[in-house]
Amino acid sequence: MKKIIAALVLTAVSATSFAAPESFAIDPTHTAPRFEYNHFGYSNQQHRFDKTSGKITLDRAAKTGAVDVVIDAKSVNTGYEVFNGHIQGEDFFDSAKYPSISFKSTAVKFEGDKPASIEGNLTMKGITKPVTLTVTNFTLAPHPMMKKDTIGANAVATLKRSDFNMGKYAPYVSDEVTLSISVEAIKE
Repeated sequence: MKKIIAALVLTAVSATSFAAPESFAIDPTHTAPRFEYNHFGYSNQQHRFDKTSGKITLDRAAKTGAVDVVIDAKSVNTGYEVFNGHIQGEDFFDSAKYPSISFKSTAVKFEGDKPASIEGNLTMKGITKPVTLTVTNFTLAPHPMMKKDTIGANAVATLKRSDFNMGKYAPYVSDEVTLSISVEAIKE
């Protein structure tokens, strides 16, 4: 009888430790939020933000998770310093008044063992709107150098910049913007 109880306790402890949520810190050196829009019908322009922080929580057994990302709006990088300043102005990011952009998940939907979409709230310029990120790539594996579990993922969403009070020059400069986030996060 003692062996049966011990086996049940060991099974319960093992199941509990396997089902525990895991926390991952976003690696700012391997995370790159980008946005793309059409410029006067000529070309699609792509720009990025250079500073991102946050946390991903994942419970693989329960197939649940949470994502909390903060982007430094002042780190926008267009490749051209004058244009960086222009889109940080009041007509666009207004980074002097709103220095950060945030995404906080409300639900993570799984297909099989991998997240497929992340529903959440995107806040820019003090305006919060629901956004769904579609996960196009997801990997969770030991990092070959750090020897810690690491998440790698890509996600994409389409939004309207006018929804965030950034609609200047629309429709000449497209109102529709594609937001892409490539992220790596290391287990804490």
